[in-house]
Amino acid sequence: MGLLRRLSRWVISLAQRAVIAVLRAGPMPAHIAFVMDGNRRYATSHGLDATAGHGYGYTALERVLEICARLEIRCVSVYAFSIDNFKRAPGEVTTLMGLAEDKLRELARHGALFDKYNIRLNVCGRKEMLPPAVQEAVRWAEERTKHHDRAILNLCMPYTSRDEMTTAVEKAVQATLDQGLDPKTITPDTIAAHLMTSPSVSGSPPLDILVRTSGVSRLSDFLLWQSHKDVQLQFSRVYWPDFGLKELVPILLDFQRRVWSSPSMHQKERRRRLRLLDDEAEGMIRDYKRKLA
Repeated sequence: MGLLRRLSRWVISLAQRAVIAVLRAGPMPAHIAFVMDGNRRYATSHGLDATAGHGYGYTALERVLEICARLEIRCVSVYAFSIDNFKRAPGEVTTLMGLAEDKLRELARHGALFDKYNIRLNVCGRKEMLPPAVQEAVRWAEERTKHHDRAILNLCMPYTSRDEMTTAVEKAVQATLDQGLDPKTITPDTIAAHLMTSPSVSGSPPLDILVRTSGVSRLSDFLLWQSHKDVQLQFSRVYWPDFGLKELVPILLDFQRRVWSSPSMHQKERRRRLRLLDDEAEGMIRDYKRKLA
């Protein structure tokens, strides 16, 4: 049975590598965001206490973050905790804060996921509202990963888009006044430059795809400014703890279909992506031969 399990895991791993290789042969989004919805309903549907679902939610976050890193998606933003979530039952809030502290330290420790894929952490939101222990974990994790430059995780907590936009307007007005300029010179670009996920603040590229899980079709005050007409909105029926590569594939294929149909997609980029696919295929063949030897 042990041999069969190992063989099964290897086959699954090989299949995942093949799927990722095929996807990487096409254009990839630079920035994808997730509303991680359905943790409590997932727990209830499995006969568990509702708060237990949040632990499974963090496991799903690790899984999806690793998939995105392997796909070379530059930036991932996730809605981890809304400012409004502080209105939930005190016991649930305490559980969520404890999970956040533990997972931040776990993901950022030496040799863990952030190190493995060179991911820099940005915690976006009203960090002063977090308990002191969580604030310390945030400071430690951000400091620990500040020189990582392959990918970015924007962990939005405690966050709402309305608060982000209000803060950005306040900062834009203050910066304009400090420069002795007329506030009438403020433009949408001026405000956008002060958003928590802007290139100048967090180094994040513009948003390409926003995904919400659990079958709910609303944005719930997440990245509203960033979700302009060019952003692809996707609503998945599965609960967040069940979300993985299988659910991500059709979303990315839809993105690629739109990009491939764009006249701006040049032949040079297509050839580069096909070379990547060839290299990945050769690597899988070598691995397969080693396993059979």
